[in-house]
Amino acid sequence: MKGMAYLEGGRGFRFLACIVSAGLLSRLVHTGFVLFDKYLGDVLYASMVYVLLRLTGRIARVVLWASLAMIAIECFQLTLIPAGMLASPYAAVRICGRLLGTEFSFFDLLAYAVGIACAAALEGLRPESSRQK
Repeated sequence: MKGMAYLEGGRGFRFLACIVSAGLLSRLVHTGFVLFDKYLGDVLYASMVYVLLRLTGRIARVVLWASLAMIAIECFQLTLIPAGMLASPYAAVRICGRLLGTEFSFFDLLAYAVGIACAAALEGLRPESSRQK
């Protein structure tokens, strides 16, 4: 697909591993700076969804579908189902509830938009050697 230079070969999975590692680190290390402590993880979460969809190689309009997925996840929080999942006796259900989030926030939607935009922008930054002359 056009614009996938940074995801070609095994690079896509390494890039995905870096996103996940940075996301986990952003949740474990607390700096007292809300943009890092809260929203960096959201930006990385949305970037991860974008890269996963791009790696399938079968989805056109990845920005649109990644955005719709993130909006759906955020709106699902309004049902209070993810919050209820946190009370489950099963660890896997509690983890899923935590990953889905429990509080709707427009700021989360903004962070998701930033993450998707950053991941999409990276596709335009191809090394000189991979550009056609």
